[in-house]
Amino acid sequence: MPKRMKRISQRAGLPPGALVYTGQRQSEESRITLIEYGEKFFEERETASVEDCLIQEDRPTVRWIAVTGIHQVDNVARLGQHFNIHPLILEDIFNTEQRPKIEDLGDYIYLLVKHLVYEEKSGGTSIEQLSLILGPDYVLSFQETDRGAFGPVIDRLRTESARIRKRGADFLAYALLDLVVDNYFVVLEKLGDRIESLEEDLTENPNQVLLRRIHDLRRDMTQVRRSVWPLREAIVALERRESDLVKDATVLYLRDVYDHTVQVIDTIETFRDTLTGMLDLYLSSVSYRLNGVMKVLTIIATIFMPLTFIAGVYGMNFKYMPELEWDWGYPAVLLVMLLIALSMLIYFRVKKWI
Repeated sequence: MPKRMKRISQRAGLPPGALVYTGQRQSEESRITLIEYGEKFFEERETASVEDCLIQEDRPTVRWIAVTGIHQVDNVARLGQHFNIHPLILEDIFNTEQRPKIEDLGDYIYLLVKHLVYEEKSGGTSIEQLSLILGPDYVLSFQETDRGAFGPVIDRLRTESARIRKRGADFLAYALLDLVVDNYFVVLEKLGDRIESLEEDLTENPNQVLLRRIHDLRRDMTQVRRSVWPLREAIVALERRESDLVKDATVLYLRDVYDHTVQVIDTIETFRDTLTGMLDLYLSSVSYRLNGVMKVLTIIATIFMPLTFIAGVYGMNFKYMPELEWDWGYPAVLLVMLLIALSMLIYFRVKKWI
């Protein structure tokens, strides 16, 4: 049984809302980063205690609590208890095999997306689950590892003149979502380079190694498609502005994210079609090479058929054969056999069989 299925099977028989982490532990300790900011105020600190993040001073700020390493269930559970997060939402945070989706529970919005990471060493992609909870003045983010995915957003928050410092929590959620979608283009660009290189190698020398690379890329594209396709529906739900947590000024930016998501999906479908065509090209190339080999073998066998017949006739053990006593019999037979072979080659060439 695959490891992924084994991890999911751990939830079998548990009641709804049971907090069991089904992912693969990728960091040693859970880390919590608290960022509070306003138009003229910014504070960033890292802590291991959930209670430090729950102290809120009386000032108009937006709080962003980023949890890295969700394998420590207690931290997420305490945050969920403080912000009154539904147990089923907490369950989805720990279930890393969920598809991207959005849940509007009135007081907050839960958004689950997939963050793609291109692995330079292996040349493949890895998928990490990112959960966002948008409240009136706060954003909670839960991710499996810290690979600097939110670095650009944090850098913008540190700049006092940045637009994001003047907006609310909904704009912060948009910025994080936009960063995830923009990263899709980076991953697809890397995969596109691999596909172009593979296509060049395939036209020159199709072999089993290239076939394995095609299958690896097809598997990666299937995972990417499964991670991106449902995100379009989630963004559409945010655009409808059925929740007061999303302001009109942010909807326009969400439409831009939606356009980027559609562009990503189109690119994925193009790559999938290209890989399918490359697989057909590989099979055609192998079939063509096999047909070429069979044609050569057939020509050789056809040429040797009359020669074998002549050799078989003169290989019979009859005592009285006219040519056996002839001095020039052996070279004459060889000459006849050579003429037959040359005649057949000329005939095949005229017919354009070779």
